[in-house]
Amino acid sequence: MPYVPHSPEEIREMLEVIGVNSVDDLFAEIPTELRPKSFDLPKGNSEMAVLEKMEKIASRNTTNLTSFLGAGFYDHFIPTAVDALISRSEFYTAYTPYQPEASQGTLQAIFEYQTAMARLMDLPYANASVYDGGTALYEATLMAVRKTKRRKIIVSEALNPIYRVMLDSYTTNLNLELITVPHNHGRTNIKSLTAIIDKDTAAVIVQNPNFFGSVNDFTDLFTTVHEHKAVAIMSTYPVLQSVLKTPGQMGADIAVAEGQSVGQPLSFGGPYLGIMACSKALVRQMPGRMAGRTEDGEGKTGYVLTLQAREQHIRRQKATSNICSNQALCALRTLIHLCLLGDEGMRRTAGLSIERAHYAADRLTSIDGVDLFTKGPFGNEFAVTLPVNAFEVIDKLTERGIIPGFPLGRYYEGIENGLLIACTEKTTEEQIGIFAEILRGAL
Repeated sequence: MPYVPHSPEEIREMLEVIGVNSVDDLFAEIPTELRPKSFDLPKGNSEMAVLEKMEKIASRNTTNLTSFLGAGFYDHFIPTAVDALISRSEFYTAYTPYQPEASQGTLQAIFEYQTAMARLMDLPYANASVYDGGTALYEATLMAVRKTKRRKIIVSEALNPIYRVMLDSYTTNLNLELITVPHNHGRTNIKSLTAIIDKDTAAVIVQNPNFFGSVNDFTDLFTTVHEHKAVAIMSTYPVLQSVLKTPGQMGADIAVAEGQSVGQPLSFGGPYLGIMACSKALVRQMPGRMAGRTEDGEGKTGYVLTLQAREQHIRRQKATSNICSNQALCALRTLIHLCLLGDEGMRRTAGLSIERAHYAADRLTSIDGVDLFTKGPFGNEFAVTLPVNAFEVIDKLTERGIIPGFPLGRYYEGIENGLLIACTEKTTEEQIGIFAEILRGAL
């Protein structure tokens, strides 16, 4: 994007229009002691020099490794048509579509994305997406707090620890009581979660498959949640929703997910998107944009923003979070990806990913000292314990061209020998075989 500087004369004209004498006047309300003393910026360089420097930094990335890393982000195949379609110039500036008469294409794309997400989660309503999976979980928590007017949030320790860190950080000043229920050797401890639900509970938060890859049915848990008039929140892995019991079938009130695995390439820090869907009883608590389909006076189909009474230009400080435009492009990528794969393609992707993970589990646990950490059904991800520290194994195997997985000890004390391993439809049996033999030699 080109940088267009303003001349001193242009700056003076703009300042005159808004009625101030200098640029410094724009920051007059910031006390002098709170203003930055300097920005520590290097001297300017030519475009050629900047490009050379950036390319040198980018070349330090290693992109030829075989990865078994998951933990919430997965290397699924993305059809080439996704990039081709999303690169059309009319999608570049998918800004907030306030004026429906000028934004029918954007509004229709959002509406169709919402429809696809609602069907995937088996819940009646979805929004236009939020920043990422962790943000979606936080927003779901606040939806429950607003709806119930309670402060107690029960969280499974088998929820993605990155999300739990985000939830702790975002709610630090909100006077909420977060109670984390320990996992049971990688399994979601449903019995303990159920035992502490009471009349003060605003929400219970679980994940399926959980962070350790373990698959659960939370139907009975959610029944207990509803008996106490609390909100059941479920974080999901969207690819596996095509083959698992859905949040809606289990009775979840809100389903959230990180949308990276559906059409977004892996990238350090994103951009990704957070998927949100909910029941009718909670739709007015949903943050961000919602597009609706309607008819004009002549009976022609049209699309509009709907339920805007939640938004800042109407409710001011009582508005829910305003998250919208920046994610529209990512949401459209997800929609295109889903449309290209269809129901059959999604099921095939999920099935192959699960099949490869189970093959990998069999191969790896045939090595002396390597055992499954979590017993019971799992999807495309599983945890093992090693006879040595997982960080050491990761260092050794990465040098041999394989990222073997995610070290559980990074977030779970006492599981320093634990390794979380993920497979997708891109993982081949040959890669798994090489991984197993190198691991055998490294132990």
